[in-house]
Amino acid sequence: MESNTKPVIAVTMGDPAGIGPEIIVKALVRPEISAVCRPVVLGDRSAMERAVQLVGADFRIEVIDTPSTCTPATEGICLKPLTDLALCDMEYGKPTAAGGDAVFRYITEAARLCLSGHVDAMATAPINKEAMNAAGHHYPGHTELLAELTGTKDFVMMLAGSKLRVSLVTIHEALAEVPRLVTFDKVLATIRTTHRDMVRYFMPRPRLAVLALNPHCGEGGMFGKEDEQIIRPAVEAAREEGIDAIGPLSADTLFHLAIKGDYDAVVCMYHDQGLIPLKLLHFDDGVNVTLGLPIIRTSVDHGTAYNLAGKGVASADSMVAAITMAAGMAVVRRAGKA
Repeated sequence: MESNTKPVIAVTMGDPAGIGPEIIVKALVRPEISAVCRPVVLGDRSAMERAVQLVGADFRIEVIDTPSTCTPATEGICLKPLTDLALCDMEYGKPTAAGGDAVFRYITEAARLCLSGHVDAMATAPINKEAMNAAGHHYPGHTELLAELTGTKDFVMMLAGSKLRVSLVTIHEALAEVPRLVTFDKVLATIRTTHRDMVRYFMPRPRLAVLALNPHCGEGGMFGKEDEQIIRPAVEAAREEGIDAIGPLSADTLFHLAIKGDYDAVVCMYHDQGLIPLKLLHFDDGVNVTLGLPIIRTSVDHGTAYNLAGKGVASADSMVAAITMAAGMAVVRRAGKA
């Protein structure tokens, strides 16, 4: 692929007090990134220069204003600076409201560039939700913020690795609230969105497994009635639409079958139901993909790792996987297949 035809990926720097800047540098050093895309970092120059020194990379920072001017030159990092943070606002391991406001600015600019067509996709480094909320930006996470910025009603968080993909009916919710939020409409919408974007970007005929909410699918109503009264009718409605979905299936056995290859994605009812097995298998290389958006967004599947920040030891595998997946999805969209 010629350099000027490779997709442009906006890479948001994430929390300056976390591992985001350093894993971005580590990722962009890797030749597989420049082979598939032109990455442009949206962030803070001082934070990125500090990360280059920390990692010991022989990279220079190339400040740009227009993402399309960036080339995948291995000796430099294209940076569109959006903040000029003080050192006290990016001390390793210590999130601040200024850092929270910064990450909000990186995300909103990346979404704007995607919507306007100035970049082909965005890949995000980890943020601290408390810091963002302390700055006055009240969102549970990236997913909900991007849904608002793009005017998206039916959106789905999917976590993906080579052995397992999981999508979530509910995302960042208290466990006590989950049964109330697992409705027929929400389950069906999640199945539809998962199926649609799997077809758009990954495979023509995905096989979906839909999990039960309760142990043993409720055991005939002994452990809860949601599985028979809500989830099963939603699965049946999806099947009537031609979607290859089956469920509800018991979570304690389903993942064994999924990683054997019996299913292409698993629709889960709540956050930890899906993320525990996903991170068990793909802690270092998993990718968070927001389905249902009019733009392409991928992310690392881990947090800011304040305990590792500034030590230069954080793995960049998930960042590499996120950028690579974003580039692959962008190529599919460019080809008119999505």
